[in-house]
Amino acid sequence: MNALSDLEKAHQLKPHNKDIWYIILSLKMEFKQFEDIIITSKAMLKIDPTNAKIYANIALSYQSLQKFEKAVLSYKKTININPNYAEAYNNLGIILKEQGKLDEAIEAYNKALSVKPDYAEAYNNMGIALKDQGKLNEAVEVYNKTLSLKPDYAEAYNNIGLVYKEQGNLEHVTEAYTKAISINPNYAEAYNNMGVTFKEQGKLDNAIEACSKALLINPDYAEAHLNMGNTLQDQGKLEEAIEAYNKALSIKPDYAEAYNN
Repeated sequence: MNALSDLEKAHQLKPHNKDIWYIILSLKMEFKQFEDIIITSKAMLKIDPTNAKIYANIALSYQSLQKFEKAVLSYKKTININPNYAEAYNNLGIILKEQGKLDEAIEAYNKALSVKPDYAEAYNNMGIALKDQGKLNEAVEVYNKTLSLKPDYAEAYNNIGLVYKEQGNLEHVTEAYTKAISINPNYAEAYNNMGVTFKEQGKLDNAIEACSKALLINPDYAEAHLNMGNTLQDQGKLEEAIEAYNKALSIKPDYAEAYNN
């Protein structure tokens, strides 16, 4: 933080020095000072008004603050200045997907891929949107393309596992989650998803072990506490199950599933 303070003092002496601006902005991004990033970026636009990267930083900051409409406008300004900005199309797609605009999200991902055909992250995000549309076979194809481009992509293995689960392909589900965990041993979500699969297979001890590993990594993982509770309930351990449900609710008070159990 001292370095950032020193740079801001230097900037006051040389307010038109773009290099100092960009270093300050980079440090603010590192410290996730999103409100400050927006203010700094808007000031930078006064001396560099056609810089697509600045608009992208503003958009990403609004996105991180969950101010999605403002983020969308900033990403569109980014793309208007630089129609070949693949990351802007991808990030725009993420917001559109969160807004439930799945066709528009997929269109944005396709534009990202037309600019950058080896963009594994855009393929992965497209797979998520296709799964939400119920296009499971297409989602599997897209995830396989993702993994051909980036074989060590743990999130893509986890995501294809979720699709296999919806298809009822439990053997491939376990393989996918296992691969995700082998790449990232601290992947709590993959352990939790593995636990859900084991429970559905009737492998309750394995499910408890998987959920326990998820919670060891992330003790505040409400979904893992819920799944632990469901498994304990199946084992007839009702007091322990209630304790797990209460823990889930203490973390996520509006968790309807935990109340229902």
